[in-house]
Amino acid sequence: MAEDEFQDASVAFNDKRPARGLLSDEEKRRFCWFKQLACCFGTLCVILVLARFGVSVFLHKSKLNQLEKTNQELNDKNQNLINQTQNLEGETRILKEQLDNMMKTQIELNVSQAQWSIDQYCRKEKGRKCEPCQKGWDPFSSSCYAYNDEPRATQRTWEEAQQDCKGKVSHLVVVHSQEEKNYVKTISPAGKEIKGYWIGLKAEGTKWKWTDGTELADQSWVKQPAVDGQCVTCLQDKEWQSVNCEDKNAWICEKKALSV
Repeated sequence: MAEDEFQDASVAFNDKRPARGLLSDEEKRRFCWFKQLACCFGTLCVILVLARFGVSVFLHKSKLNQLEKTNQELNDKNQNLINQTQNLEGETRILKEQLDNMMKTQIELNVSQAQWSIDQYCRKEKGRKCEPCQKGWDPFSSSCYAYNDEPRATQRTWEEAQQDCKGKVSHLVVVHSQEEKNYVKTISPAGKEIKGYWIGLKAEGTKWKWTDGTELADQSWVKQPAVDGQCVTCLQDKEWQSVNCEDKNAWICEKKALSV
């Protein structure tokens, strides 16, 4: 009896074990969980790979767009430089033409001036014999002189007289020696409407200065002290006088004599 019960118990115990090769419900649930986890992990890996590829593509495309933009800007700058170069070449051609015309005009002017000088200093009526001074000018030493003893109504201020001399390629007379001073007296005659002749001496501060920038060497030639706004006149048989530069007077011009 006892032996039969033991056998029945063994059979009962053996009936509770799972058949070899089959999984329990718990193992099946774990296997499904791991399978789902692996699937999710694989999907995540794929997503990450795709995302990285997408980012790489985006960055590459963005870089490519930037390079294309930079290339276009360089092309635009290059075209602008080409246009500027063409414009500069055009302007250079125009300037060259203008320079050529100016040089041609200058040559013609030089020829005209040379001819004028020849006509002025080498007059036909004298058989083209050249003189040191042109007509209307008197020679002394190495200079030519011309005095203007016009009527009172047409006399000029010191500055106006200087401008008239400049228009004649000369200047108000500058005296640097006693001999020249004596000569200037001879060409500054007194007249009914002549109170004096402007010379190129003007006050600058407390000094008398000539139009060539030099100072009056002998201050005794002008008795009055230099005062701004004062200029000097000369008159035959009289001492030089300091008068207001705005007064109207006759004047004496001087220029270099021609060496013949």
